[in-house]
Amino acid sequence: MAFSSLAAQIDIDVKKIHVILGQEQRAGQENNQKTIDYFSKKYKNTFGQLIFTEHPPDLIGETAGKHSNERFAAMYYKKHFIDTKKYSIENLTLTSCDVDTLFHPKYFSALTYNFASNPNRYLRFWQSPIFWHHNIDSVPAPIQIIGTLGNVIHIANIQEPDGLFFNYSCYSSTYKLIDQAGYWDADVIPEDWHIFLQAFFSSGGKSTVDPIFLPTVVDAPDGKNYFDALKNRYNQCVRHAWGAIDIPYAIEQARIHTEIPLVARVLRIYKLIETHLIWSSNWFILTLGTSLPVLLNPKFFQTAIGFNLPRVSNIILTLCLIPLFTLIVLDWKLRPPSKKRGLVGFLKNLLQWPLMPIATLTMSVIPGLHSHTRLLVGNRLDYKTTIKKSK
Repeated sequence: MAFSSLAAQIDIDVKKIHVILGQEQRAGQENNQKTIDYFSKKYKNTFGQLIFTEHPPDLIGETAGKHSNERFAAMYYKKHFIDTKKYSIENLTLTSCDVDTLFHPKYFSALTYNFASNPNRYLRFWQSPIFWHHNIDSVPAPIQIIGTLGNVIHIANIQEPDGLFFNYSCYSSTYKLIDQAGYWDADVIPEDWHIFLQAFFSSGGKSTVDPIFLPTVVDAPDGKNYFDALKNRYNQCVRHAWGAIDIPYAIEQARIHTEIPLVARVLRIYKLIETHLIWSSNWFILTLGTSLPVLLNPKFFQTAIGFNLPRVSNIILTLCLIPLFTLIVLDWKLRPPSKKRGLVGFLKNLLQWPLMPIATLTMSVIPGLHSHTRLLVGNRLDYKTTIKKSK
């Protein structure tokens, strides 16, 4: 998928795109060779270069995962193509993505424009909104709901006026900035926010993320059957929530890098804490928030505030149905035509939304608490690749 969308880029010479497919040596020589043979034959002479790397297993100080694989691949390219003076590091952008990524046909022309026109190009990440649209109509309803909410949250994040959003999943930067940051840490599984923090502190707080308003489509977590798909989504969320490890990292780096204005350091730490705190608590606040004061103090219900609080809360939550319905309609309209199934498909999509409280609890909040609790008690996380499509 990623290869086909790269080959389909327009308004740019695809010969200027160099593709590195990072493989794991632990996958086996036979499997890796099949992959090399297939893509070499299919995309022969398509890109400027098509490079295959094999990340060795069990390197000292490393943990298995995307983070260590892409670190190895990026450093391999630098050693063999930049350090040898074949290409100048000042002229290169670097895009991190998964194999299921479908770039917009104009993504790399937009990236090139942003790189060329920004005088602070070497201090930038670029992020497009991520949509789980490729297989959204074939995954279980709870995953569809979480996917839609995730799409909306991501669009909102990249438009935040405070500019504190982080790069996520599939993103671009300059090779020079990634090199300056020391590449992805070899032992940090949630690599996307972490590489930004590395760049932020190594650049004296000058690195930021700029949006590219073109959709990038990926697969939603899937599986061999209904419950296997739910399990894979749960495990994916556990891995994402493991990003809470960035909080102590950011606090320590903020203590060291006193050259960065205090406000900038505090705001970055605040954003990390806010995200992970809301992740594991928002469901309980919205669902039980008005009931807890009465349960904890029965006399509170006898006060004017306590008596009216449930009624006011019900009115507010009922009014929230208006933006929720708007969200559902807009998400439906944004889906590719091939993913829509007419009026029947829309009604089916609409009728699944009463499951939202259960879906958000089981597919987001509980795995978030699971991950944070494991982190609290020192139970390490092993990287598990998320199955995206049923075979």
